Amino acid sequence: MVIVGIVAVCAVLLVLAFLVPRLSRHPERGTQRTLGAGSRVGGKAPGILGRALSKPFRSSSRAVSRSGSAGRRARGHMPF
Repeated sequence: MVIVGIVAVCAVLLVLAFLVPRLSRHPERGTQRTLGAGSRVGGKAPGILGRALSKPFRSSSRAVSRSGSAGRRARGHMPF
């Protein structure tokens, strides 16, 4: 269920970044902030458990960042 949610957020950010690049940064930063908080909370668990709990949030944060930048980059390559 969480994976579907992250994929949906990435798809929305990709489309938003392609259509209105300047307005896509605020939702991207909000999502990054939320995922960063989850990663910090998960990382407070001791030892290897902390790394295991924070990893999904870090990889989701990277995916959100890549989808937003990909949309803005694709917009920059448009001929018009």
